[in-house]
Amino acid sequence: MVRVKRGKIAHKRRKHLLEHAKGFRWGRKTKYRAAKEALMHAWKYAYRDRRAKKRDFRKLWQVQINAACRQLGISYSKFIAGLKKNKIELDRKILAILAQSHPKIFEKIVEKIKQ
Repeated sequence: MVRVKRGKIAHKRRKHLLEHAKGFRWGRKTKYRAAKEALMHAWKYAYRDRRAKKRDFRKLWQVQINAACRQLGISYSKFIAGLKKNKIELDRKILAILAQSHPKIFEKIVEKIKQ
């Protein structure tokens, strides 16, 4: 019988996983079992937080728009309702940028809504 040499695929799989664990602390970067467990958690959190990031930024933009609106004498909810009524289709990200970087333009938008 011909001798069957094994371990090539398993070695490749483990090596690939340990490459992803580079930069982890303690034994989690060198020990296969600990690295595998750490990576499963890391990838799970990364997947979850890619979605949470969108929610977090939207909340931040709402706070920034609200602060700018209050200074101009209008509440956030009335501002958003006015945008929809006047068919002004600017998203919250752009409105937050305008409120911070270009207050004159933001003020003109608020004046148009107040009319």
